[in-house]
Amino acid sequence: MNTVLWVLTGVLAYTAAMTWLRNRGILPDSVRVSGPLTTLHTRRGRMFLERLARPRRFWRAVANLGLGGALVAMVGSFVLIVSSGLSALSATQPSAIQQPQNFLIIPGVNDFLPLSVAPEIVGGLAIAMVVHEGAHGLLCRVEDIEIDSMGLVFLAVLPVGAFVEPDEEATREASRGARARMFAAGVTANVVLTVVVFALLFGPVVGAMGVAPGYAVGEVNPGSPAAAADLTRGDRIVEVAGEPVADAAEFESALSDADADVSMLVDDGDGEREVTVERELQAIGSAGGNPFGVTVAEDPTVVTAVNGEPVRTEGEFLAAVGDDERATVELEGVDGSNATEVEAPIGAYAVGVQEDGPIHDAGAAVGEPLTIVEIDGDRIRDDDALASTLREREPGTTVEVVAYTADDERVPYDVELDAHPNREGGFIGVSVFPGTSGLALDDVGVSEYPAGAYLELLGGDGGEGALDGVALGGLADSALGLVFVTLILPLGSLFGLPFNFAGFAGGITNFYVLEGGLAFLGGGAFLLANLLFWTGWINIQLALFNCLPAFPLDGGRILRMVAEAVVSRLPIGDRHAAVRTITVSSGLVMLFGLVSMVFGNQILSALGLI
Repeated sequence: MNTVLWVLTGVLAYTAAMTWLRNRGILPDSVRVSGPLTTLHTRRGRMFLERLARPRRFWRAVANLGLGGALVAMVGSFVLIVSSGLSALSATQPSAIQQPQNFLIIPGVNDFLPLSVAPEIVGGLAIAMVVHEGAHGLLCRVEDIEIDSMGLVFLAVLPVGAFVEPDEEATREASRGARARMFAAGVTANVVLTVVVFALLFGPVVGAMGVAPGYAVGEVNPGSPAAAADLTRGDRIVEVAGEPVADAAEFESALSDADADVSMLVDDGDGEREVTVERELQAIGSAGGNPFGVTVAEDPTVVTAVNGEPVRTEGEFLAAVGDDERATVELEGVDGSNATEVEAPIGAYAVGVQEDGPIHDAGAAVGEPLTIVEIDGDRIRDDDALASTLREREPGTTVEVVAYTADDERVPYDVELDAHPNREGGFIGVSVFPGTSGLALDDVGVSEYPAGAYLELLGGDGGEGALDGVALGGLADSALGLVFVTLILPLGSLFGLPFNFAGFAGGITNFYVLEGGLAFLGGGAFLLANLLFWTGWINIQLALFNCLPAFPLDGGRILRMVAEAVVSRLPIGDRHAAVRTITVSSGLVMLFGLVSMVFGNQILSALGLI
C-alpha cells in the first residue's frame, strides 16, 4: 500500500502542476489537461489513413468479422467481471492478483510486472495503443467519417491510451452498422497484432533458444548455506566437487556423493567463479501438526543430529535413521538457540486423508494426518520414497500401509490401490507434504528455475522431461493453448508454477543459449523476445478490456448500437430512454464488479463482515 500511496502522491502533484500551467496559458493548444489525464492532439496522419482505406470492401469484411468476435468477448467479459467480483466478496483472504497495486500496469508497482522489463512493457503498450486507435481512424475513413484530430492520452507521465476524434455530425449521419464496425475496429486490430507477434515469438525467436547446461538457481533461501556462499538468483552451477552437471538431476546426484563442505563452479553470466558451500541441514518449511511439533516461520530450523550422530546433509540424515521407524532428532535455531530433542516417527507425512480414497476405505479417518513409514515391507522415509514405491505398484493391487496417526499410534492398513491421477502407478488417497515427517529439509538452500519448462511452454525445445509435473504442459501442444499459457505466465505462481515468468529478463538470460539464425543478435534476441512477449500480452489485455460493455469503452458503444437495433423493433414509446437504461445498467454492473474485485474484500473487512 505504501507504493500505491507514493504513486497517488505523484499523480496529484503532476495534476496540480499541469493545471497551474493550463490556467496561465503556458501550455500549447495541442496539449489539453483534464485532472491527471493529459492529451496530445494532432491532425497529422489523416492523409496516410485516407490512402490506406481505399480497399473499402476488404476493410469492411475484416471489421464485420471483428464485430462478431467483439460481441462474443463482450458477453464473456461481462460474465467474467461479475463472477470475479462476487468471488472476491466471498473470499476470506484476497489473492495476490486482487491487491490494488496489481490492477495498475506499472512495472515495479505491479507485483507481477518487474522493473527490469519496463522498456518492453511501455513499448508494447505504445504499439497497442497506436494500432488500436489507428484502426478506429482507418474505419472512420472507410465509412466516410471525418476525423477532427488524433493523439495520445497520458496518466501523469505514463502513456495509457490513444484516441481518434471523429467528427460528431458525420458520426451521427453514418449508419448504425458503420458506427459499430468503427467501434469494433480497435479490438480487431489488437487481436490481429497479437496473432502476428505471437507467431513470431513461438516460431523463429523461441525456436532459436536452448537451455544452457547446469543447475539454474531461481531462488536462494535467506540464511542458507548457499546465501552464505554468495550464490544468487541467476547463477548457473556447472560443476559440483569437480564433476560437471548438465541439469538438476545430475546436480542432486553429484551432491549426494560430495562431502558436507562442497566446492562448486558457478557461471553468473559474466564469467565463472568457484565457491565453497558449507552445508547445514535446515528445515525450511513445516506442515501443521507434524510429529516434531516444529513450526518454521521466517527463519529455518537446523537439524544437528539423529540418534546422537551429527548430521549436516540429507544423505547423512537418512543414513543415520536407517531402517528404524522412529528416531531421536536434535533441532535448534540458526543462531544455535532453542535447542531441543524430539523422538518421532520418520516417514512421508500425509497432511490429510481424502474422503472415499483407498486408505479411507481401509479405515483411516478423513482429514487425519498420517506419517507413513512402510508399504509392503519397503521402508518409507520421505515423500520421494513414497512416490517411487507407489509408482512400482499396479492399481487394483492390495498393499499393507503402515502409518503413525496424530496420536502416535502405529496402525497397519490393507489398502486397495487406485490409479494415480497424474502419473503411472498406484494411489492411496492422501495429500503428501514434501520432505520427511512434515519438515521440508534442504542442506544447500537453492531452488531450481525450470528454464526448460518455460521454454517449452513457449513452444521451444526445453529438453527431455522438461514439462514433467507441470500442470500446464498439455496446453503447449496447440497454438491456442500457447497463447493462453503466454497470457498467464506472468501470473505463474497463481497457477502452481514455481516462479512468475516475466520474459527473458534479468538474470534468467543466463539460463539460455542462442542457436541458429538469431545467434548473431546476442542479447538483442532476448530483447526482441521480450518485446514480442509483452506486446502480445498487452494487446490481448487491451482488446478484452475494451470489450467490457461499459461506456466510454468500445464494448459500451457497441452495446448501445445493439440496444438501439433491438429497441427499434419493439413497440416502446420512449426508445431513447430504453437504450439509456440498458447501457447505464450495464455500466453500473461493470463498475460494481470492478470495485468488488479491487476493494471488495477490504470494504467488507473494514465493515467487520468478514
